Amino acid sequence: MNPPKRSCAALALALALGSQAAIAQVKIGVIASATGPTAVVGIPQKNTAALLPKTIGDLSVEYVVLDDASDPTQSVLAVRKLLAEHRIDALIGPSGSPNAVGVVQFMAEAGTPMLAPVGTTAVVLPMDDKKRWVFKTTQNDALISEALVGHMVKNGVKTVGFIGFNDPYGENWYNVFNAQAQKAGIRIVANERYLRSDASVTGQTAKLISAKPDAVLVAAAGGPTVLPHTSLVDAGYKGRIYQTHGAAAPDFLRMGGAKVEGAVLAASLMLVLPEIADSVPSKKMASDYIAAYEKLYGAKPATFGANVYDAGLLLQRAVPEAAKRGKPGTPEFRAALRDALEATRELVGTQGVYNMTAADHSGFDDRGRVLITVKDGNWRLLRD
Repeated sequence: MNPPKRSCAALALALALGSQAAIAQVKIGVIASATGPTAVVGIPQKNTAALLPKTIGDLSVEYVVLDDASDPTQSVLAVRKLLAEHRIDALIGPSGSPNAVGVVQFMAEAGTPMLAPVGTTAVVLPMDDKKRWVFKTTQNDALISEALVGHMVKNGVKTVGFIGFNDPYGENWYNVFNAQAQKAGIRIVANERYLRSDASVTGQTAKLISAKPDAVLVAAAGGPTVLPHTSLVDAGYKGRIYQTHGAAAPDFLRMGGAKVEGAVLAASLMLVLPEIADSVPSKKMASDYIAAYEKLYGAKPATFGANVYDAGLLLQRAVPEAAKRGKPGTPEFRAALRDALEATRELVGTQGVYNMTAADHSGFDDRGRVLITVKDGNWRLLRD
């Protein structure tokens, strides 16, 4: 005798509900500066959240995405909301260095891991009880600076003018670069700062040029990287201008135009993938990310979006390990997730290979950078 259709439907519904109940849910907060001065960085990061894995192992993953409008105060409010209302197991973000530095304390107090897609090393170094909860998905400043200093030495640069953000990004870059430059016999002859929201750096440009440096280093991120660069060119500066990996975005080329020709930066291989050998581990991962982003949005992503994509890759590796020690939503799971992230070894990302340690929560080696220049309006691998 066949069971009634209603009974079959009820059984199917019960099985479906039971299956869903068996899948515990991981909650991940994402804070991106999709509006405001840091939007060039934040928009591709917010967009990339849609490409993050919806399931990891037997666990479903929910992403709660918020925009902090590039405002560090809004970052703090967003973090508090994510921790108190959504009870997130991890945070990806915020986009800006000052924003990220400002929320480290709250993430540590909550015992919740944070994957920071920012430039400044200040979120992970020097390591302490708070920063042990933070993992950085961009190259440390020292790794990028080392490549730039090496190029300067090779090309006979003896004096450098420095202009950077008047915030943790610029400050950390000055300290790192100054130490490496001194060891290499390079002297900083001018040290200028500006705000991310500034519309003019005329005064700073005049001081830089009057110091007559062989080269200038701009330590900034996103759209504001262009302002000092073009101002120097407009004022007649003829020396070489260097940029950090904070300039690695299509908007740098679009906004700078012919005035940023010859710029030199050390950054992700994503910018010059066609020139990268197929044997390089990150090439395929970067290619897959770019293809997925283009399919969804019809445009290529800036490398800043890849920092969020790599955060997803790190979580894919760490979440199953953490689940062995605790259930999502519990302090035990979050502590285990922190430990699993710190134990990451040889994880191929879009921009390099991650090897985390208790002392290094960035984990990149020189596989995470290449020297790049702007030639004929495009990024090109620098070979000189």
